[in-house]
Amino acid sequence: MQHLDLQVLDNALRWANAGETVWLCSVLTTFGSSPREPGSLLVARADGSHVGSLSGGCVEEDFLARVAAGEFTDTLEIVRYGEGADESPQVSLPCGGMLDVLVERLPADAESLTQLEVMHATLLGQRSLVRVIDLPSGRRRFTTADENGPRVAREGDELRLRLGPALRLIIAGISPVSRFCAEFAQALGFEVIVCDPREEARRDFAVSGVEVQAVLPSLFIASGACHAATAVVALTHDPRIDDLAMIEAVRTPAFYIGVMGSKRTSHKRAERLARSGGLDAADIARLHMPIGLDLDSKTPAEIALSVVADVLRVRRGKARDAL
Repeated sequence: MQHLDLQVLDNALRWANAGETVWLCSVLTTFGSSPREPGSLLVARADGSHVGSLSGGCVEEDFLARVAAGEFTDTLEIVRYGEGADESPQVSLPCGGMLDVLVERLPADAESLTQLEVMHATLLGQRSLVRVIDLPSGRRRFTTADENGPRVAREGDELRLRLGPALRLIIAGISPVSRFCAEFAQALGFEVIVCDPREEARRDFAVSGVEVQAVLPSLFIASGACHAATAVVALTHDPRIDDLAMIEAVRTPAFYIGVMGSKRTSHKRAERLARSGGLDAADIARLHMPIGLDLDSKTPAEIALSVVADVLRVRRGKARDAL
């Protein structure tokens, strides 16, 4: 949930700018079953305040207790949690899993603030970076990264932690499905932005924490709103909104582009987009239409669930027939 990681960096910067030492934790590797993936972040301060997650709760409790007891005074160290871990044998993860956590102690100095500011800007930006950490010396630097690759890699004594833009969902148009889609995606850690120029549609739409733009979705997308961690879904059944959004979305690096409609409607839309929108076969092949997994969905909530599940499937690199 990269949007949760953005919240981690927001708080880390705020605390560091207030002169407080923070402990930044990164999940490095997991063995067996573990609730968070490599690269997930948590930040804490000495009073036990923390944002983010490393596990289902047991690891966080142990870590915060050890910080309060005065441990983790080194610049960085790697701690193993789970079955067979010497450091905390009382902590067990679900299904006997294990995880390694990098713990960095960041005092409120210029070097730490620079690290946190670059990480924060990367999550808000358009490009990915790799944070390279030399374990023996504790030196840290940033280097450019391809968009695809593991979030965490280790080469000898060097750790490479990939940072990229926070997951974003752009919902093109407000409909009964849009509200549930926004709520589900937000719960999964997406930054959610809803675009609709119609005042009457916006008037009845209110989901806490969701940004609403009073513009045509196509104009918002064309403004540079999409990066490689963006999904675009059109949910109105109105071609004046949906078609224009698709035409602009295929010009972006968005990893998922989908539009709601039946198979018959989707076939007609494909012909229309090719004829009037100038989309070629490769562009149309990028469009998920009909959108969502085939769950025989009937209600707006069920349709929204199928949409968000399909977005997550593509993000995880799962083929439909592998589910």
